[in-house]
Amino acid sequence: MNLVKLLKLNNLQYNANRDPAFYRRSINEEFRLQVMLSGSGEAKARFSVGGNALCEDTVTLPGTFDCRFRFDTAGTRVGVLAIDGAAGAFHDTIRIDVLEHAPIG
Repeated sequence: MNLVKLLKLNNLQYNANRDPAFYRRSINEEFRLQVMLSGSGEAKARFSVGGNALCEDTVTLPGTFDCRFRFDTAGTRVGVLAIDGAAGAFHDTIRIDVLEHAPIG
């Protein structure tokens, strides 16, 4: 059984091959990472960027890890999602793009 059932970024199913424009946000606009977990027991979930944890939680399974964050500078960052539970471990990298201003048009 897989520990992670679904991974969503900004309410869209996350796919690393999808055009990153779907997930972009402007400076100080909130990002939302949701991870739907299956199994039983508990899992420790952590999302970090540049070694700094943006969200950490212990989730009772089955359940959802919900992480909301924002950045005050533009640029591309690589986030690391790590989930460890009795059913196994899951690690993934997630690209986070922050725009200087909202797109026009």
